[in-house]
Amino acid sequence: MKDLVALVADKDMEYALKGLFTRTKALAIRSVEADILVHPQHDPACARGGVEFLSRMAGRYRQALLMFDFEGCGMEGRFSHDEIEEQNDRKFMATEWGNRAKTIVLVPELENWIWSDSPHVDDVAGWKGRNPSLRNWLIEKSFLQGGESKPADPKRAFLAALREARTPKSANLYFQIAEKVSLSRCRDDSFLKLVDLLRLWFPRSTKQY
Repeated sequence: MKDLVALVADKDMEYALKGLFTRTKALAIRSVEADILVHPQHDPACARGGVEFLSRMAGRYRQALLMFDFEGCGMEGRFSHDEIEEQNDRKFMATEWGNRAKTIVLVPELENWIWSDSPHVDDVAGWKGRNPSLRNWLIEKSFLQGGESKPADPKRAFLAALREARTPKSANLYFQIAEKVSLSRCRDDSFLKLVDLLRLWFPRSTKQY
């Protein structure tokens, strides 16, 4: 039996998780044997059918994680992200998973994890040594307001920054950021929830199998 199966909405999330799982010491967890699956129909299918997708796997993994963006999931107009998480977790409780599976909805989307003040973000995005700096450019282009720590539209801002620096967009960028940026710099609620969940499920003191 493997430790974890994670169902995510796209390859960017897949690679972000893969990058995080290289950081077991920083996460204060043991090494994790995980399979990360990408739903071919992305966020809406994860939101509405992710529990059913994972239900047949309960006998092969100790824990399960369902993760997708709030923005674009198709339910954001009727429910809060907390309500969507609660709905899916109740569905898990009615399956063989019980409380071994949890849902994390990223608000508004994965790119909100990216925007910290770490210089690694600038480097990965292709902004090392550029003038103006990435943060100043974001302010100049009205992606970021003075005094704010993150753009209001994090995905649009990230993609625009990549285009400006002529950095090809790829899932590997998310791996590099997750692999390098100090975890303490990310204060996003969904990220902190993920870290707490991994520490609960896979504490360093747990016996390795």
